[in-house]
Amino acid sequence: MASLLSIIIPARNEQNRLGPTLDAYLPHFVGRYGEAVEFLVVVNASTDGTEGLARGYADRWPCVRVLVEPKRVGKGGALMIGFRQARGEMVGFVDADGSTPPAAFDELVRSLGDAGAVIANRWHPDSHISPQPWSRRLASRVFNGVVRVLFGIRITDTQCGAKLMTRKALQDVLPHLGITQWAFDVDLLFQLSRHGHRIVAIPTTWHDSAGSHLRVGRASIEMLIAVVRLRLIYSPLRWIVTLYDHTLGRLIRHRI
Repeated sequence: MASLLSIIIPARNEQNRLGPTLDAYLPHFVGRYGEAVEFLVVVNASTDGTEGLARGYADRWPCVRVLVEPKRVGKGGALMIGFRQARGEMVGFVDADGSTPPAAFDELVRSLGDAGAVIANRWHPDSHISPQPWSRRLASRVFNGVVRVLFGIRITDTQCGAKLMTRKALQDVLPHLGITQWAFDVDLLFQLSRHGHRIVAIPTTWHDSAGSHLRVGRASIEMLIAVVRLRLIYSPLRWIVTLYDHTLGRLIRHRI
C-alpha cells in the first residue's frame, strides 16, 4: 500500500529523547492515518543505544522503518537518506527531541493544501514557544536576517525542525541538495523557491527539550559561515569555497 505521509526522524545519539518522541507520535498518527503513514528513523553515527531503541519500536510498530548510516553525515545527510527511501505523497521531517508535539506537526499536514511545502514558524505572532534566552533569540534573528539578505527567502524561521513537502516538490529539489550540515534547511528552502514551489509558514507549538547537544555560541558561528559558503556556491565566486575549505575553514573549525 502506498503511503500518504512519510515522517523522517534523523537521530544521532538520541537514546534518551527518541523514545518519548515516538511514544507521542506513533499513536497520534497511526490513529489518524492508519496504514497510510510511515516513520523512517535514520540513525546516523550513533555511539549509544539509539539504533537498538529504534529497532525495538520497528518490531512493535509495522509503520516504523530504521535506516542506519554508520558514517557521520550530519542532519541533512541523514534526511537525504530518508528522502530517498520515503514512499509518501507528503514527505516531512521532525527532530528526535520532541520539541514539536504531534498535534503541531499534524497542522503542517492539514495546511499543505496546494502549496509545495509548509513549515513551522516559531517566530509567528500566534506561535506558542517556551521562553528563550536572549542570546538564542538574538542569534536566531541575526541568522534569519542574513539568510533573507543573501538568498531573498522571505521566511523568518528557516531552522525549525518541522517541515513538510509534496513528493513532486521533493523530487524537483533532491538532485540539487548537497549541503548536509548547518545550511541544509536554508538550501532546501532556497531550492524549493528556486523551482517555483510555494512555501507556507504557519504558527506552531514548540518547546526546548532537555539534553540538547547544541552549543549556541559555536553553532551560531558555524551556521553563519555555512550560509555564506552556500551563497558562494550559488554564485560565480564558487571557486572561493574550495580555497576556504582548504585554508580558513580548517583553521576556524579548529579554533571554535
